[in-house]
Amino acid sequence: MHNKHNKNPILIVDDEPAMRLALCATLEEEGYSVLSAASGEAAMKICTARAEKDPFSALITDMKMPGMSGIELVQHLKKKWVEMPVILMSAFGTIESAVDGMKCGAFDYLVKPFSEKTVLDTLQKALNKKTSETTRPAGNKQLVTEDPGMQKMLKMAEVVAASQATVLIQAESGTGKELLARFIHDRSPRAHRPFVAINCAAVPESLLESELFGYEKGAFTGAATKKAGRFELAQMGTLLLDEISEMQFSLQAKLLRVLQEREVDVLGSKGTLPVNIRVIATTNRPLLEEVKAGRFREDLYYRLNVFPLRIPPLRERIADIPALVQHFIRSASKKNGKRVRSITREALSTLMAMSWPGNVRELENIIERALLLAESEEITKDHLLFPENEIVKEEPTQKNITTVWEAERNLILETLAQVSGNRTHAARMLGISIRTLRNKLREYHRLDPDCETIGVQNR
Repeated sequence: MHNKHNKNPILIVDDEPAMRLALCATLEEEGYSVLSAASGEAAMKICTARAEKDPFSALITDMKMPGMSGIELVQHLKKKWVEMPVILMSAFGTIESAVDGMKCGAFDYLVKPFSEKTVLDTLQKALNKKTSETTRPAGNKQLVTEDPGMQKMLKMAEVVAASQATVLIQAESGTGKELLARFIHDRSPRAHRPFVAINCAAVPESLLESELFGYEKGAFTGAATKKAGRFELAQMGTLLLDEISEMQFSLQAKLLRVLQEREVDVLGSKGTLPVNIRVIATTNRPLLEEVKAGRFREDLYYRLNVFPLRIPPLRERIADIPALVQHFIRSASKKNGKRVRSITREALSTLMAMSWPGNVRELENIIERALLLAESEEITKDHLLFPENEIVKEEPTQKNITTVWEAERNLILETLAQVSGNRTHAARMLGISIRTLRNKLREYHRLDPDCETIGVQNR
């Protein structure tokens, strides 16, 4: 047979004869060379008979088979042929097993039943070794990574997205927890339904309960109209409980009941409201330590921790910095109407030597500030402004620290002047929070009472 696609055959393993024959026919019609086996044991015999120098182009295997499972087969074959792409197949509902397969090095995962186009597209990507893309959409933003560990985590996130499982994302502040939550929602069966987020740390304790569960008119003094809670607003979609570790202990019990019973007690209502939602929770604290300290309910922790995902901090994926920098330069140039295109090697080396306590968000802010300072199409080291506690590591002399401090102060005051003293607009242009801007202005006035910062608009 003329083999237009692959030098070596593709091995298909499935104990269901109909599925095995259908896959073989589909691939052969497309010009692929194919071998098949009805069990993991049979596949191992075929593999043993093949020479080391003549591996398979790819392996497509069912996961659940009598005797040797697909996972066990992958574990054996990956020892021999590390680079061989593996595609797993399984019926809907065995997501945990799929994740085990991804950990073993599988390229992708197909949920039965799937179309001919799906398997052919997935196989083509596997043969081209397109294990992941640098930029992946998440809502109206992008997840950017070239780090193998991060890419592996995203592949697992794609797998769990197909399920209804509750996901717990644990990561430091500024790593992109909400982006990952949107990434999961966008790849789930609920993608065209609402994505509703609530930051448990940003809402006052007295309001969080009514924000989550809603209330009826007259439920309490001031409740002039009915208010739908976030659970109700997220009906059939995804609810993101951001910074769940900050939720007060008494409210955790009510949340647990909602997750168990799948119904909400609306404040002031005699009945309950059934809810059908997917819950994703995030935390920047180790939640198990919060449980041990008595600040977080153990039963709620295990209810949320069905499928844990960890986003590594930026200092653990330094290889991502060049790609992130270029991405932020493009987006900040477009946003600010600038023509900055690149960054010098010296400036990039400086960025890659930093510890990044504020993670990706801090890097984005520094690039946007540098871009505002840049007068040409290139960002240089002189355009990089760091917090003083980080500069000391890089520039130990008082002279350099003072120069950077003055440059930062001048940039902030000039930006405020451009927007007629509007702090909200200035903070947005500088890529910092209004709180940070307010603190900086207080600091400038304290060190230099003649500094004209008091008369600006507090908006």
